Amino acid sequence: MPETGTPPPDILKPIKWPLRLTLWGMTAERITRAFWPLWSLLIAALGLLMLGVQDLVSVEWVWIAGAVFVAALGWAIWRGARMLVWPTRIEAMARLDGTLRGNPIQAALDDQAIGAADMGSQAVWQAHQARMRARLAEAKAVEPDLRVAKADPFALRYVALLAFAAALVFGSFLRVSSVTAMGPSGVDLAAGPAWEGWMEPPGYTRLPSVYLNDITAPGLSVPEGAQITLRMYGEVGALSVDESVSGRAVSPEAAQETAQDFAVLQSGRLAIDGPGGRAWDVSVTADAAPSVRREGEISSSYEGDAQIPFAASDDYGVVAGSARIELALDAVERDYLLAAEPESRPAIEVPLPMPIAGDRAEFTETLVENFSEHPWANLPVSLTISVEDEAGQTGQAEVETITLPGRRFFDPMAATVIEQRRALLWTRDNIPEISRIIRAVSHLPDDVFRSAVPFLRLRTILRQLEAAGPSMGDEQQAEIAKAMWDLAIILEEGDLASALERLQRAQERLSEAMKNGASEQEIAELMQELREATDDYLRQLSRQAQQQAEQNPEMAQSQDSMEMSKNDLQRMMDRIQELMEEGRMAEAQEALRQLQELMENMQVTQGQQGQSPGEQAMEGLGETLREQQGLSDEAFRELQEQFNPGQQGPEGQRGQQGQQGQQQGQQGQGRQGEEGRDGQGQMQGQGQGSQQGQQGQGGEQSLEDSLANRQQQLRDELNRQRQNLPGAGTEPGEAARDALRRAEEAMDGAEEALRGDDLAGAIDQQSQAMEALREGMRSLGEAMAQQQQQNPGQQGQQQGGEPGQQRDPLGRNAGANGNIGTDENMVQDEDVYRRARELLDEIRRRSGEGERPQEELDYLERLLERF
Repeated sequence: MPETGTPPPDILKPIKWPLRLTLWGMTAERITRAFWPLWSLLIAALGLLMLGVQDLVSVEWVWIAGAVFVAALGWAIWRGARMLVWPTRIEAMARLDGTLRGNPIQAALDDQAIGAADMGSQAVWQAHQARMRARLAEAKAVEPDLRVAKADPFALRYVALLAFAAALVFGSFLRVSSVTAMGPSGVDLAAGPAWEGWMEPPGYTRLPSVYLNDITAPGLSVPEGAQITLRMYGEVGALSVDESVSGRAVSPEAAQETAQDFAVLQSGRLAIDGPGGRAWDVSVTADAAPSVRREGEISSSYEGDAQIPFAASDDYGVVAGSARIELALDAVERDYLLAAEPESRPAIEVPLPMPIAGDRAEFTETLVENFSEHPWANLPVSLTISVEDEAGQTGQAEVETITLPGRRFFDPMAATVIEQRRALLWTRDNIPEISRIIRAVSHLPDDVFRSAVPFLRLRTILRQLEAAGPSMGDEQQAEIAKAMWDLAIILEEGDLASALERLQRAQERLSEAMKNGASEQEIAELMQELREATDDYLRQLSRQAQQQAEQNPEMAQSQDSMEMSKNDLQRMMDRIQELMEEGRMAEAQEALRQLQELMENMQVTQGQQGQSPGEQAMEGLGETLREQQGLSDEAFRELQEQFNPGQQGPEGQRGQQGQQGQQQGQQGQGRQGEEGRDGQGQMQGQGQGSQQGQQGQGGEQSLEDSLANRQQQLRDELNRQRQNLPGAGTEPGEAARDALRRAEEAMDGAEEALRGDDLAGAIDQQSQAMEALREGMRSLGEAMAQQQQQNPGQQGQQQGGEPGQQRDPLGRNAGANGNIGTDENMVQDEDVYRRARELLDEIRRRSGEGERPQEELDYLERLLERF
């Protein structure tokens, strides 16, 4: 901005400092744009030196990089000097004036060009000058523009800044000085060559690194696989390495390299030859292979969970292991259906459990796995246990021939089905013989089957076997084997016709287990099954006693009975379990026989306060389940009659259905007059009595329509029970409602199938309904148990027992006032340490079941970490 004259000294006084700061900012702006490559190169080089890059490469590369850096540095200085033009005061004044309104600086410095002789024009000019000078007080320094993005489109300055920031975090200023030792000059030249060395053991050994410059002893013990790092400074060739520990062939040129890295694989000599050199006799400590052995007895649970204990050890720690199981064909008794040559099957490979916390150098664990469904279950197999350490070395236990644990079936029919399943999986050439055996054992179904459903499933399996023959495919073989397994489970654990049959079956299983020398865990599980069956039987006896009391009150009052509380039965079962644990099997058998006689002759009297709503709902659902089972049996008989007219079914001929329907109808009509506790008997009696009565009196409607109507009435009754189900708002209560809703939907599907004359589909839907009913009853029982825990005193009074005779969930007697607290020892007459071991094994087994909820698995892992 040219000056037209000499301004008065006070005109620019208000903008003195804004003008000066603007000038300085323009100077910084031009220096930045001219020399940004210079400082980028400087901080990049400093960052690389602080990170120690010069120590990772040979000295030749350092010299080359130094030469390139010096050339780039000279270019940056030349470029900056050529581009740098110092700003003038006039340029700063023009930039400052451009930021003000009306350019007041230029206006203040201007002179009046025309009209100077005119007084009016001169007055206007002076007013304009005064206004512009007043605006000078508003002037502020202009901020410099330090951006160089246009000159640096690839943002190289930020790359340099990032390298320097990383060096500040991970590097050190002390490492910069190491670059001075790479040339023959200065103090290092006077002091002679220098070297550094480190020995780093493998990470899995968890041993510290060793700085070789501090090792003055002639001997050096090194773990196998350790890494040696050597760095030699000074003139190339002044120092050389002579070593025989890596097993490599080193040329004279390679021995003089300034940076060397190699692994120690064998014992030998390591020497640095030259001024200031040193030598060591290296002794390699070999990494021992891990070892493993099977320890303790192999056991199995009632469900077939095999428990194989083992012990493993390693000098640094075991990281993994596996168990390999192969069929020991030479040890198999090759008789009957096992006489044929078996089909080839791959060996079983299962990983070994490792300790979640703690040292893995030496530990004992138990492999828990269920092999019950495998074709080799309960057959001789060869067991090979192997473990591996982090170095990749493996250790193997002695190959052992054992009997592969599997589930044991006590029901004769279930055991037969499992035996034929094993024969099918042994070889498909056994199919003709398997079919003949199945036909033979199911020839008289009334004698071996408790209901129609298992018989129907077995006939379906038989038809599939006969249709496929020995040429059946792998998928069909697996499908039929799965169906046979499910059938055996139903026969062994399935629905029983009554609580008494379930109780007798539990007693028979326990007696059979005692005769066969079952394990403690199997006996404990069978005892729990006996307790549950006893509770169910007592509930049914209680219901029957109440019905008899309502029908014949005089007879009920006149009967002579021996009173026994539920706690007395509990003590008898505790005594049986105690005798078995002590090995006194004869006395345990006698006590079990006395319990059987007592249960067969028992009659239960009701307390004065009646049943709770939960017990009433449980009884109602049980009645609904029995009636649904009856409908399913009738549908099965009708299906059998369609394919084999006039043939006897598992439970009678179709010609007898009219008479049965008439009798059931009369019973239903008789129930109409009774006042049930929840109204269930009246509704079921009206619906079923009328329908079955019509069927028995002349068959005015078809059997399918009669069954469909009865199914509809049963569904309506279940809907009413679901609406009045107790336990609302609790998780088990809602689960029970959901199960009953699914049962209702299955009943609706069965009704539609019956009306469409699809008896097979109806039977499937009825099976689903019965399964959902059982699930709902289990959930309802959990809800009742939860309520009992929340209100122990009230529940104890409802059960009619003395408060002092109640027991808490741990089996301890409660106090005299009904409180749960007691001073008894929680583990009575048991080995505390054995019980703790059993609990820990059970926690480990459950933690390995991936199908459990994630929350439960996390809780189990926390328990294992703690104990």
